[in-house]
Amino acid sequence: MVRVRLALASAVVLSACLLTACSSDPTPTAVTIGWADNSRQAVQVSWKDSDAPNRVSIEGVVSTSPSYVKYLAAGEPNSWAIPTSAFPPDGNYKIAIAIGTSQGGITSKLARSPMFDTDGPLRPSDAVATPSGKDVVVTWKVPPPAQDFTPGDPLDVPKGSQVYQPVIGSSGQPFRAVGAGTTATRQVVKNVKPPYFFQLRAKNEWASLTGGEISARTSYTTAAVPTLWTFDHQMLIRGRTVLQEISCAESRCLAQQNTAAGLPVVVLAQSKAGGPWVQAGRGTTQAGGHFEVRVNTVGSRWYRAYVPVTSRAGSLSTASSSKTYLTRTRLQIQGAGYSGGNLHNRNDVINAVVVVRPVVNSTAMLQFWNGKTWGNVKPTPIRNGRATLAFKATKPGLFAYRFLVPGTSYQGTTVYGTATPSLVLRVR
Repeated sequence: MVRVRLALASAVVLSACLLTACSSDPTPTAVTIGWADNSRQAVQVSWKDSDAPNRVSIEGVVSTSPSYVKYLAAGEPNSWAIPTSAFPPDGNYKIAIAIGTSQGGITSKLARSPMFDTDGPLRPSDAVATPSGKDVVVTWKVPPPAQDFTPGDPLDVPKGSQVYQPVIGSSGQPFRAVGAGTTATRQVVKNVKPPYFFQLRAKNEWASLTGGEISARTSYTTAAVPTLWTFDHQMLIRGRTVLQEISCAESRCLAQQNTAAGLPVVVLAQSKAGGPWVQAGRGTTQAGGHFEVRVNTVGSRWYRAYVPVTSRAGSLSTASSSKTYLTRTRLQIQGAGYSGGNLHNRNDVINAVVVVRPVVNSTAMLQFWNGKTWGNVKPTPIRNGRATLAFKATKPGLFAYRFLVPGTSYQGTTVYGTATPSLVLRVR
């Protein structure tokens, strides 16, 4: 029984030694860390011991420990460069040094470096592209850094050292770098034309990530404009804007069509060939890129729908214009009929009246329907947009008259003439 107890005690002691390195080898001392060189691609760890073989590992502090382990033979320098790729980003770590070999295990207690963090780069966002001639100026925002739980650790680098590399993807091609990386939040990209997909690749000493995307798109606009309209009536112009954009996967980018709501649309009007284009109405695209814009008509004018350059966070759309269309404007019949209504007695004096816009001074022609065609009855002057003609109803029956009003000009534009609807007169 005594032998069994002694054997169990020996086993417990042996296990404890294996777990806690209770051999007589001294613990390494003076563990220091720093960057291996200015490229910051490796962490240099150094220590002191009696030229014993060493085991180098990484310990996570409230983070999972990486599987990295390096054994150094006795007599090798007490220093080793660990590549930054061995450290998972956004964690807190220490480098542990012990005496030991891969065959014999650890034979000393662990000596640890100061704790340090591996905070990755800050993701850029809200990138905006502003065209400037053949170039484009891109600006972006960067969020404030998270709280640093290891302030002043040996691997901290100066603020503002994060590098942003701009890349662009175009149809049928993979991403390509455009310009050098920068630590600023502004970059001028030279000689670039939409469509393209812009992206920032943010990199620091520990990791890299992407952000600050901009879809730069070309636009194509069509419109439907009435060819004939009435003076001072609102005219509806319909149209659609279609966008061509670039969609990128890891290997290459492809062009595709798309639409967007919220793009501004301006309807422009021109009174004569070579004259200036002036704004006649405004609107925005809706779902599917469709738009409807109402304009107040004056004289006959040329119209076109124009979508200006639109830049907002994450997108850039080029300007585009529809074809031009001529809308002829005719006079507005504001009122026409007979004073006292259209029912009169025989031998009554009938007063036929017409009121037109724009206000003109001209001559209207009263016409009579003879069953086959309209015939002229008598001209009557229009004064301040109003004409009145009196005649006597000599026989009973149903009769149809109308006014034919000639065209005019308004603010240098042509307003075409028109006729009133048929004015039915009943005489009893």
